[in-house]
Amino acid sequence: MNQWKSAHATESRARTLAEAIEEADVFFGLSAKGTVDQTMVRAMADKPIIFAMANPDPEITPEEVRAVRSDAIIATGRSDYPNQVNNVLGFPYIFRGALDVHASTINDAIKIAAAEALARLAREDVPDEVAAAYSGERLTYGPDYIIPAPFDPRLIWAVPSAVAKAAMDSGVARKPILDMEAYRRSLRARLDPTAAGLELIFERVRAEPKRVVFAEGEEEKTIRAALLFRESGYGTPVLVGREDRIKSTMSGMGLSSPEGLEIHNARLSHHNKRYTDFLYARQQRQGMLYRDCQRLVNQDRNVFAACMVACADADAMVTGVTRNSFDVLDEVSRVIAVKPGSELFGLTVLLARERTVLLADTLVHEVPSSVQLADIAIQAAAKAHEIGLVPRLALLSYSNFGNPMGKDGQRVRDAVALLDGRGVGFEYDGEMSADVALDERLMRQLYPFCRLGGPANILVMPELHSANIAAKLLPQLGGGTVIGPLLLGLSHPVQIVNMGAAVSDLVNLAALSAHDAIR
Repeated sequence: MNQWKSAHATESRARTLAEAIEEADVFFGLSAKGTVDQTMVRAMADKPIIFAMANPDPEITPEEVRAVRSDAIIATGRSDYPNQVNNVLGFPYIFRGALDVHASTINDAIKIAAAEALARLAREDVPDEVAAAYSGERLTYGPDYIIPAPFDPRLIWAVPSAVAKAAMDSGVARKPILDMEAYRRSLRARLDPTAAGLELIFERVRAEPKRVVFAEGEEEKTIRAALLFRESGYGTPVLVGREDRIKSTMSGMGLSSPEGLEIHNARLSHHNKRYTDFLYARQQRQGMLYRDCQRLVNQDRNVFAACMVACADADAMVTGVTRNSFDVLDEVSRVIAVKPGSELFGLTVLLARERTVLLADTLVHEVPSSVQLADIAIQAAAKAHEIGLVPRLALLSYSNFGNPMGKDGQRVRDAVALLDGRGVGFEYDGEMSADVALDERLMRQLYPFCRLGGPANILVMPELHSANIAAKLLPQLGGGTVIGPLLLGLSHPVQIVNMGAAVSDLVNLAALSAHDAIR
């Protein structure tokens, strides 16, 4: 009898649930596996929303729903399905925002603000970190992506700032935040050491925004970087490319029309003759005919973008996503000359957890002369000052202060002598090996006469081979953040990213090129 009553009650509950679900727009379950079947889902209203939250197995699986309803929006608590509902999306960030304003309680206004922040975030372009976690799949807002991924790095600033504002607006904040934008930036800096290390530069760019050309404007990565550049308040992004291709790419990304993005088609631009005349004036004694210059301006995006900067139609440019850095530099150098009295070189910034180290030259000179090494050292030290470092510069070699006294080390020793003669105002020494330059204990123990007051933060490399290898090897092994190489020494601001660069790399270098334009 008891078994019959139990079975009857179960059947009754199922019948009641089926009746409740019929023609319903939304189902939200917190019960048990198998509570909902396909018949119930088939009876729901158009475009039903099904949150099957039972764990470890949902009330009905997404596969079962999809088999009978292609129009359904489905979420579960499982990480192996799209739209995972995870408390990590909200709780830590709610507490972060509430604590930062000393909120007296967590009220409904705060909870709603957190939910709305998540909803807004899902509609925005997805960063590379999230795409990488999905094996490179680019998520776009739609039925399978209505909730941000739990490891989306933007959560750390989007939700707490919304919570803090809601706490202030609803009167429960006991320590209001006066500058909300500065608060958001401080939250970003907790996640990204780049943001902290370069924030003063980025602040100046926001105060004096510039027009920056993104030469490879048809590339998805470039479009996303341009949009983020604009949204960050750095200035006006200018895309070089065919407008129909750019719009098509944006449509495929799930983004709207390119409002706020300026587009220039090199082949159709009314600037072509002026740019060709400019390029011909530079290259006519370098073996190029007028028609050669015309072809480059019409067909080479990097040449066209560089002409825009050289002819004052833009303030700076960034490129490199689709071409090898050395090839790009060759194209840009046809248009933009080296600044008089300067050395052209690449400076890579490595931001590790405990230190920031600059490496030069990582892009241009295969075997720099002693004079070039000295010039590179002086310009690298100036750049270090600019980004907030007190320069301590080591000129590296395989030898330490003449041991062994090899022929290749002589260039470095001569560069040190040149710096001695110029009376520069920063700490430097060499030749020395990398371990001695970076390990103060080793430096003091073995070479107490070394003139550096601590571990070096600028490493001038003896050759391009070692410089380029070190710049690409260190972040792979050490997990640091790499910026650059920054291109120094041109008469107009140009930055070239590596082909594997992330969107954030493009934005950082675009902002740095804008800062160079300000300077």
